[in-house]
Amino acid sequence: MAQTENIDEAQYRDTINDYVSQAEGLAALEIIGGHLGIKQNVDGKFIQLDFESVDGVIKRTDPQGADFLQINLSDGKKLLLTDKLIGFKPIACQGLDMSKLPKVVTTPDLISVFEAIEETLSDDDSALVEVEVLKKVFNSVIRGGEDIGFDLKNEKTWLGQITSLRNKFLA
Repeated sequence: MAQTENIDEAQYRDTINDYVSQAEGLAALEIIGGHLGIKQNVDGKFIQLDFESVDGVIKRTDPQGADFLQINLSDGKKLLLTDKLIGFKPIACQGLDMSKLPKVVTTPDLISVFEAIEETLSDDDSALVEVEVLKKVFNSVIRGGEDIGFDLKNEKTWLGQITSLRNKFLA
């Protein structure tokens, strides 16, 4: 049985390495101890993928005809590798209607949500309820990214800037 697992692991490694090497916006980092680092060129964010935790790799095609990989992990988590990004599922936050969020998000979505918060604050003072919803969306993406292995410590500090922004606009 262990031999079958090693064959699967080698196949998963080859499939993922082949995809990443051909992807325009992804780069493979050195494999160390059964791990592969996959970096997104757009923001320099990366994850370490432990091949022992890979339960399956599925080649898929999106509605626009672009190929991507779905990587199923043994703990039930999934991640998607597209030509430019690593996608993951946002994590539910209390009071957030998850049906209004995409099923898959990426780390660059954090910038979009933060910019939406800034814009909402500058539009009018009565938008604080909308800002609270956007903060929950931001935290949902942060938690989902961290759940699959992204280091998002710096991005977590961005919400601390919201108070100073609000004070600036309400003063």
